[in-house]
Amino acid sequence: MNIVSDLAEGRRILAEAIGAAKRLVLFTGAGVSTESGIPDFRSPGGLWSRMRPITFQDFVASEAARLEDWRRRFHLMAEFEAAIPNAGHRAMARLVGSGKAIALITQNIDGLHERSGVPEDRLIRLHGTGTHASCLDCHERMEIAEAEAAIAATGQSPRCPACGGLIKCAVVSFGQAMPEAEMTRAEAASRAADLFVAAGSSLQVHPAAGLPVAARRAGARLLIVNRDETALDSLADRVLRGPIGRLFDPSDDAGRDGAP
Repeated sequence: MNIVSDLAEGRRILAEAIGAAKRLVLFTGAGVSTESGIPDFRSPGGLWSRMRPITFQDFVASEAARLEDWRRRFHLMAEFEAAIPNAGHRAMARLVGSGKAIALITQNIDGLHERSGVPEDRLIRLHGTGTHASCLDCHERMEIAEAEAAIAATGQSPRCPACGGLIKCAVVSFGQAMPEAEMTRAEAASRAADLFVAAGSSLQVHPAAGLPVAARRAGARLLIVNRDETALDSLADRVLRGPIGRLFDPSDDAGRDGAP
């Protein structure tokens, strides 16, 4: 493992590795979006330090848990809508759009990769999305604003107008099964990569954290780009420490005081 904390050196290493790659796979976690003002979950002051997560089993079993989950979702949705894709999001979107990256695998639910221009066929959402909801039974889609209006009108959690099933925000909650199709796509992309770049993730959450391992075992180079130490630093070819947007996009220095 080689930890690089110098911004200029980190940029050089990342640019050279991406330039040489034929099958680049990008993997992102919450640290990519903190630079857009969206708090992460695990850090001190993050969401989970302030409130206990609501499990999938609690959501299904309890109306009180459903209403509390929805209250939190509406708050998060307001944060997502106010946020703007940052330099890291935009740089990754360019890599996907140019064909350099064969896939972008994300743990994020905020919709910022989509808004930055990453096409649907190259985006793999491991943990779903917080930008809409769906029925747990028939999978009918419902917009978050519709769910909010339904709760305001009835005082009860929303039900599917098509089948009467429970409507839930389309995120993967604790205790809920991972989406099989997305995991299959992510595993295939990871094994196909010759360069796997993990950015903004603590790499602690499984099975997602197994993807960099699978890529490495299949022969890919592994770069980890993160502000803090991760669970897989010892496995990486290089670990680049620093602001993700500025490492991916030197133009993000514009207007920053004291930027190198």
